[in-house]
Amino acid sequence: MTGLPLDLRILVTGGTLDKVHDARTEGLAFREDGGSHLARMLEEARGPEVAVEILFLKDSLDIDEADRARITDAIAAAPERSILLTHGTSTMGRTARHLAERAGRFPDKTVVLTGAMRPFSLADSDASFNLGAAILAAQILDPGVWGVMNGRAFPAAALEKNEEAGRFDL
Repeated sequence: MTGLPLDLRILVTGGTLDKVHDARTEGLAFREDGGSHLARMLEEARGPEVAVEILFLKDSLDIDEADRARITDAIAAAPERSILLTHGTSTMGRTARHLAERAGRFPDKTVVLTGAMRPFSLADSDASFNLGAAILAAQILDPGVWGVMNGRAFPAAALEKNEEAGRFDL
């Protein structure tokens, strides 16, 4: 990729976006090499140069308060003003509200959470669409904590998945 890098860091925590089909269990799992799909997604989209940091790879139902503290610390320590956090959709809202309550630790930063309802590695995934929208949103939204899913931006307080509809709604 060419051009100047963005003032943006992507923090990876796992979630459906980074899962693959596991032929042994016939379920979804994280890649055996412990890597993320982010580099490939950015390359395929001819996306910008950004710092990508893998914090951990977990299903969001397995993220606990120690993990949320680790996310908070990583955001506060990041030199970039814009932070994009990939996260599973099941508890994305909970993590967003956790971060919003601690936004005093990173008052001038815009933090955007995003994820996918279907893994990037499978057909008909929303992962690339959500990632692109979140990259742009992290650069233009006001400082604070936001979620970007399904082409919409949500303040942390309103970020919640509609399980029945399979999307995020206000």
